[in-house]
Amino acid sequence: MVTLVAKKLYIKTYGCQMNVYDTVRMTDVLTPLGYKTVDSPEGADMVILNTCHIREKASEKVFSELGLLRRMKDKREAAGERMLIGVAGCVAQAEGEEILRRVKQVDMVFGPQTYHRLPEMVTQALGNTSGRGISDTDFPVESKFDFLPEESNHQGPAAFLSVQEGCDKFCTFCVVPYTRGAEFSRPVASILEEARRLVANGTREITLLGQNVNGFHGEAPDGSNWKLGRLLRELAEIDGLGRLRYTTSHPNDMDDELIATHADLVSLMPYMHLPIQSGSDRILEMMNRKHTADKYRGIIDKLRTAVPGLSLSSDFIVGFPGETDQDFADTLRLVTDVSYAQSYSFKYSPRPGTPAAGIEAQVPEDVKSRRLAMLQELLSAQHLAFNQGTVGKTLSVLLERKGRAENQLGGRSPYMQSVFVKAPERLMGQVVDVKIETANPNSLTGTVVTGDYESVGAQAANLTGTGMEVRI
Repeated sequence: MVTLVAKKLYIKTYGCQMNVYDTVRMTDVLTPLGYKTVDSPEGADMVILNTCHIREKASEKVFSELGLLRRMKDKREAAGERMLIGVAGCVAQAEGEEILRRVKQVDMVFGPQTYHRLPEMVTQALGNTSGRGISDTDFPVESKFDFLPEESNHQGPAAFLSVQEGCDKFCTFCVVPYTRGAEFSRPVASILEEARRLVANGTREITLLGQNVNGFHGEAPDGSNWKLGRLLRELAEIDGLGRLRYTTSHPNDMDDELIATHADLVSLMPYMHLPIQSGSDRILEMMNRKHTADKYRGIIDKLRTAVPGLSLSSDFIVGFPGETDQDFADTLRLVTDVSYAQSYSFKYSPRPGTPAAGIEAQVPEDVKSRRLAMLQELLSAQHLAFNQGTVGKTLSVLLERKGRAENQLGGRSPYMQSVFVKAPERLMGQVVDVKIETANPNSLTGTVVTGDYESVGAQAANLTGTGMEVRI
């Protein structure tokens, strides 16, 4: 009997949860070709960088990584071995030609909408003698979801499920419309089928993904269009699925139907990531956000009326071109008014091809750094206060990963907090009650107090003492 040796695949994932999902699906596409994922590029037969263009200096980080891989590939080929290098994702979409020009060792460059064609690309790359890597960065007419295989790589107790991609909002600082394309929502039947498969394989929490996920408008089996609230209600009926989340949302698509869904579904976790970027109406207009700070405050009020104790997170950009001291003060005031349990904040950095990159009134780097430090000090204090407010309370936690310490497991509270406990590995994938004992800015620790480790469904229907009355 001939034993086939699996080919080693290493994928390095940058950026957002959408990229994490895409990485999992790339492994599904490549599994039938005999590729098996490994934890290091050393000795890998194929290395893919799944890139993100949102963070500062994204391109530089990719080229730095490619410099290391180039030397690794040259060494392998000098020894008579073959190694393929691929660059995927948003940097590949935006700068594919530049990547192929600068790094001759790159075999494949492909965008986030074309990785379903990876088998064909790999075949071409292995037979390519032109000395130039192949590129597939066009936006295909067909949806990649129509061609992806069923999941062969289990994501674990908590999984991502992409339901919407692209964006039509055209915020002036953002590259997503240019790298991910126009908004597209998957058909409802396809989403439900994938969700049921995930649950059958042991997933207990699903996070729905989209660049503008609450703009979802997928076609239902009867030909009508469902919005996100209707989709969430249908997903909540799947036996064994205890928890639902979704990200990332836009304030302009947070409608009353979706807010009511938060009030009605116990399996929809009391956590909301709702980016605003700035608290200044003038800057919001320059960003093309098409809402005001007060409209955002009104949405938050509705959400907290529907779900008392809802934890909130947001994104903030400081130093947007033309931002004045007063504009920044308006952001600090909004943060104080709303109070966030988590948040992500960054200095503005120009993205080539975006309208904001051409604005002349760029804010000096030292001013951006000073403002970011002030904002992060306020946000960090709010994060710690929220976490400290859960000490002594009992939270339901889905244990989904091993901790760093011996016999330690980690998971997420309903409020998206990281929680670590001492627990046997047999509890992995279970929802257990945890009494919170200590709180740090970024995590909690506690003790499992569930007596008989009820089923996930029962736990989700009875979030005992989750502290939903906590307000900061």
